[in-house]
Amino acid sequence: MTKRNPDYDFKWCPGCGDFGVVRAFEIALADRAERLNEPIENTVVVAGIGCSGNLVHLQDGPQPFGIHGIHGRSLPIAFGVKAGRPELNVVVVAGDGDFLSIGGEHIGPQARRNLDITAVVMDNGIYGLTKGQASPTSLVGQVTTTTPAGKLDEPVNPLELYLASGVPHITSAISSRPKDVAAFIGAAMDFRGFSIVHIKSPCTYFNDTYAALKGDPKRGVEPVAYPLPDDHDATDYMAALEHARHGRVPVGELYRKPDGVPMQDRLRAASERSMVKERGVDEMLAVLVV
Repeated sequence: MTKRNPDYDFKWCPGCGDFGVVRAFEIALADRAERLNEPIENTVVVAGIGCSGNLVHLQDGPQPFGIHGIHGRSLPIAFGVKAGRPELNVVVVAGDGDFLSIGGEHIGPQARRNLDITAVVMDNGIYGLTKGQASPTSLVGQVTTTTPAGKLDEPVNPLELYLASGVPHITSAISSRPKDVAAFIGAAMDFRGFSIVHIKSPCTYFNDTYAALKGDPKRGVEPVAYPLPDDHDATDYMAALEHARHGRVPVGELYRKPDGVPMQDRLRAASERSMVKERGVDEMLAVLVV
């Protein structure tokens, strides 16, 4: 990585789940470019702060436009990009600390606007870049650098939060299956509206959850991650909510609300309604005459 971009020297821990997400994102972008016959440069990646934010610097081959923004504000920046250039494919990449803590206040408003972007959230249950502080998805009782006696508050359930906030398209994934993640990201980018792909992406240094996600059959440990059943109806809100509250990690398209109107269409209609017929000078002056 440093050979490719010597001016931006950084390190990810060996085995970091985010490597799988990087590969998946590259596959999804290449596939989209081929299917739609559009350049990868038609995509804009807005990154937050954290380990996940480095994804914007790691694409091989043709480069999407990238904005490495500020902590928790990737959605407002993406809103501005999409409002100004609605023809662009806008993707947010963020982590659980970035997206669900200070950035959590932006999820509901963008869901209600149906902002036509894809958010790829890498959830490692910890603040990895800043050395292992508790994040919104860290478990209660978890010992971290900021909770040496154990975390006191219950973790956020991201999937339930997205459903409650009105996000119309939600997919749940794990980073160890990059081909599946690539397909999920591709489908999310094709969706006309606000789409979130939430990926469990273990931090091998501060919060290694690989064994829990995959399970250990030899020891009789059931995997936390499980594929959504073939008969799962993604348009069924209550079925999606049941899986979100299951206590495990469903893998697949969790929820899809059909027939939503994306933000850029609403913005265009509002602009047309606000257009006022131009009046001449004499007409304007006549209004002032008593």
